[in-house]
Amino acid sequence: MYQTNFPQPPQETLPTMYDLPSEDSEDPGLPDLFHVAQPRLLDETCRPPVYAPNQFLTASDLNLYYDPNHTRWYKRPDWFLVLGKSPASTQDRMHLSYVIWQEGTAPFLVVELLSPGTEAEDLGQTLREINTPPTKWQVYEQILRIPYYAVFDRYSNQFRLFRLVATRYESVPLPEQRFWFEELELGLGVWQGCYQDTEGLWLRWYDKSGAWIAMATEQLQQERQRADQERQRADQERQRADQERQRADRLAAKLRELGIDSV
Repeated sequence: MYQTNFPQPPQETLPTMYDLPSEDSEDPGLPDLFHVAQPRLLDETCRPPVYAPNQFLTASDLNLYYDPNHTRWYKRPDWFLVLGKSPASTQDRMHLSYVIWQEGTAPFLVVELLSPGTEAEDLGQTLREINTPPTKWQVYEQILRIPYYAVFDRYSNQFRLFRLVATRYESVPLPEQRFWFEELELGLGVWQGCYQDTEGLWLRWYDKSGAWIAMATEQLQQERQRADQERQRADQERQRADQERQRADRLAAKLRELGIDSV
């Protein structure tokens, strides 16, 4: 089970996601292209068979507000998965941010893509200074108590996973750079291949047989191959039917030559 009993909000009315800023003007800049592409691949291949598409929510680079007593404090995970929450059904209902006191459900999994400037905080190697917001590690582990926290370092091609045990994250051994989530009936691992015309190592979801979940382009290709196979089968059936008719016609003609009525 994961965190549901969050700190109670103060008595005054709290801001919703529509009232809170979606970006920090003091941020050094927008994410690099890897930070855009990798979350897309996670989105494309995250299809847990035990959850319908309207029973889970994925998001990337979205402000996650976690403290009702400090409503301007937030973290911005590179990617996260929330179970039991449906994605927006209409454009005007799309999340501008994820506000924990409004949603009531913490993420099941957070993925951070390591960068040289953020690695220490992402791995819990920095300390919180007085009168400053807690670090990402502290928020994920101690405040939101997110069951699984994954980090991927594209510079060293290392995938690390931490699982919440009691009150602390413990590192999970990943000898094959893969981990199977029983709760999702889905696995996450490092795949080598080409995504969006870029060759490299990527985090990607796989199924119980160990096969990588198909990307959108692969799905389209598979559908085209199935359609081609169906057309080929239909053509073969027509050819067999034509051959049967031709054989029947030849037999009928031969019988007529012999003066035998085939009817």
